[in-house]
Amino acid sequence: MTTLAAAMQLLVAAAFVSIPVVRHRYGPAARAAAVAELRRQNVRPAVLEENKLRFDAGGHETAAPAAVAAVMITIAALNFAGADLAQILTWIFSSLVVLMNVAIVYSNLTAVKSVQAAFRRKGDPELARVEVAPFLQAAEGAFPRWVRAQTYLRNTVVFAGSAIALVAVSVA
Repeated sequence: MTTLAAAMQLLVAAAFVSIPVVRHRYGPAARAAAVAELRRQNVRPAVLEENKLRFDAGGHETAAPAAVAAVMITIAALNFAGADLAQILTWIFSSLVVLMNVAIVYSNLTAVKSVQAAFRRKGDPELARVEVAPFLQAAEGAFPRWVRAQTYLRNTVVFAGSAIALVAVSVA
């Protein structure tokens, strides 16, 4: 059963790696679409750089998913090796991954509201004028349609893979 847990952890790692890969590939197009929407709203596009707003895979958009993937790969290796430590690490980190993915899904579902609040908190009056819903729709529209399906698949893999890993190490 630890082999099953390890296989699921590798799938979860791959799911997390897909996030920066997609953002790296399509982030520039999303930024261009967002800039065009800002211009339509008579907001200077430079407001993005001035407030460090990105659409690519830079910074924490790569570091966080890469760190999760690295941890999952490490624990998968321990599970493949049958290490005693693998069970407790699976319980800790697979549970954390589920909670993190809940937060990711929640942030995606409440993106307009949370971005509006973040823009207000920045204290930039020009940024506060941005109509967030069309701004985000423009950026999202720059990603290929399959990205939405990939997002659902990624979330399913993370939730189901983590749950299966937890069950697998429990019965091992």
